[in-house]
Amino acid sequence: MTPALSPTRSHNVAVIGAGPAGLVAARELRREGHSVVVFEKQKQGGGTWIYTDEVESDPLSVDSTRSIVHSSVYSSLRINGTRECTGFRDFPFVVRSGVSESRDPRRFPSHGEVLAYLQDFAKEFAIEEMVRFETEVLKVAPALEGEIGKWRIESTEKEKRVRRDEIYDAAVVCNGHYVEPRLAQIPGISSWLGKEMHSHNYRIPEPFKDQIVVLIGNSSSAEDISRDIATFAKEVHVACRSNPADTFIKQTGYNNLWTHSSIECVHEDGSVVFQNGKTISVDIIMHCTGYKYHFPFLDTNGIVTVDDNRVGPLCKDVFPPAFAPWLSFIGIPWQVLPFPMFELQSKWIAGVLSGRIPLPSKEDMIMEIKTFYSTLEVQGIPKRYTHRMGNTQFEYDNWLASQCWCSETEEWRKEMCSANVVRMEAHPETYEWEDHHLISQAYQDFSLYS
Repeated sequence: MTPALSPTRSHNVAVIGAGPAGLVAARELRREGHSVVVFEKQKQGGGTWIYTDEVESDPLSVDSTRSIVHSSVYSSLRINGTRECTGFRDFPFVVRSGVSESRDPRRFPSHGEVLAYLQDFAKEFAIEEMVRFETEVLKVAPALEGEIGKWRIESTEKEKRVRRDEIYDAAVVCNGHYVEPRLAQIPGISSWLGKEMHSHNYRIPEPFKDQIVVLIGNSSSAEDISRDIATFAKEVHVACRSNPADTFIKQTGYNNLWTHSSIECVHEDGSVVFQNGKTISVDIIMHCTGYKYHFPFLDTNGIVTVDDNRVGPLCKDVFPPAFAPWLSFIGIPWQVLPFPMFELQSKWIAGVLSGRIPLPSKEDMIMEIKTFYSTLEVQGIPKRYTHRMGNTQFEYDNWLASQCWCSETEEWRKEMCSANVVRMEAHPETYEWEDHHLISQAYQDFSLYS
């Protein structure tokens, strides 16, 4: 292990982004005694949970000159995990007394309730006093070439038209990864005359009235949006490459919604040919195909890169060995329960920076990363899925907890999450079911934080 830094040493830390990851990072860093400044481009905290009717001028979001809209939230979105599982560990996502009647008390509430919860969190821990709103980070780079441990942050504040060039001891990147869309590669698409868009720019179903729509993807957003659009569209067809080639299934409860295998090709006349042999004349193709990691402000001279959606090299998806611990990332892994993970990653980073928690040596971190990449290759996992946790999320969270001397993930949370995943796969249109024994266990734990 690398010797820990001077015990309980305080540092000036820049946090990039005031979404869920940035908010909890700011709290944990300040709890540890660090001086924190959070840079947030928007007018308020909440990140992608800030809903807006606004969409980008380029429906595919590939035009580099477009005005970027940060949020990917659509009007009907509800969380697909329970309140009890979703919230931060020591600030439970519960219905609080004395709040506005306009709040959403459901166990699977709307995006607006998540934003309100994050605002409650920020208020409870006085986080906004650390945030510079409407401030865009232009560049994050080592302060001096070859010097480890100082970071130059160049930013511009919209309202005051102030441009700053500042030096910080450490930078924590929390800018999210729901802004830069990934697109499916479709043979013949360059000459196809229909419309295309990415789900990043989907908000409401009414514009799809009487249209024939194809959605590409197998994510929660594809499931949600396909059912949303089916209430107005003439036909909705969902194409998924993980389905067997002969897949052609009419969805229960709908007379205009079908699931297919992947798209074979498209033709100039507007037709879409699926691997199952079906050919359909289509008005619009929507890519529900996820997002790319994107750090346009980060300049590490090629040391930290994004290669086929692999951010690396990162030890435990957090620290790049060459810059550890002075540069770190929160929120890189894809998890079903991101908020508790953000919290644990934040505790780890804060403790390492203060000197309480030692890091492995640079050499050991590099070796661990190489071993991890080799394991993925042997298992046949594509590079683009490097950060997909799947069933290992609780193992990862528990490892973080062990580093921070925190308790492991509660058994009720693991059981509730697993049951939720199974239920959602079987009945994606249903949000409520009976698990009172798990709810009771959750609220027993929550009482410790009341």
